[in-house]
Amino acid sequence: MTTLTRTGFLIALAAFIGADPVRAAAPPTVFAAASLKNALDDIAGRYAQEGQEAGKPAPRISYAASNTLAKQIEQGAPADLFFSADLDWMEYLARKDLIRPDTRVSLLANSIVLIAPKGSATRVTLGPDLGTALGSGRLAMGNVEAVPAGKYGKAALEKLGAWAGVKDRIAQAESVRAALLLVSRGEAPLGIVYATDAAADPNVTIVAAFPPDSHPPIVYPVAITRESTNPDAAAFLAYLRGPVAKAAFERQGFTVLNRATTAGRE
Repeated sequence: MTTLTRTGFLIALAAFIGADPVRAAAPPTVFAAASLKNALDDIAGRYAQEGQEAGKPAPRISYAASNTLAKQIEQGAPADLFFSADLDWMEYLARKDLIRPDTRVSLLANSIVLIAPKGSATRVTLGPDLGTALGSGRLAMGNVEAVPAGKYGKAALEKLGAWAGVKDRIAQAESVRAALLLVSRGEAPLGIVYATDAAADPNVTIVAAFPPDSHPPIVYPVAITRESTNPDAAAFLAYLRGPVAKAAFERQGFTVLNRATTAGRE
């Protein structure tokens, strides 16, 4: 071995031995429903602070509609955890054996509300006359066939007798946060979003709350994916079930359930 080669080897060895374990470790990747962004950003930041000494890196979080994320996982996207806004898309992956059923937890509950831009004087009745309140505008919702908030919203409108009057006047968005933005910007006079989304945006106001019995229960399950090999995935899942995360979820308006479900739907 030449002197130059030996020197290069020793430098590389020293760099390896002295490497920062936090930087060297690969962070877990979380695919999470868009409505979780505020809460999970808070939780991930706290997890990173607490994990510095233990060498546990902050997770990487990718937000989108649950249906989009589930399809990406099905196509091989490298996610370690899937955090869905409904049971259907978790079941979709479970049927394809793409999650670890022993890690599955129904962690949160939510509700849906009807919103308008801040300062709106719109008066609304959740019934057959809802379309009248739209004027010449449209009702912003997540895609009613795929996005969980859109599916819940459609179910509620059907139950309350309002769907027939608005079904041709829906501005369907790719996620609940996209629907929220349409109302927040004043591009739609009304929208259906989660109560937690409405609370997170100061530019909208809640004009009505949908009765809990007008739609299926809104449950957020989380699980480690079948293909995950990251040891910190389990650590972050445990953190999501812990007291710090519970407080963060509740600050955003979620109800914490924390129920393990290892087989089938609830």
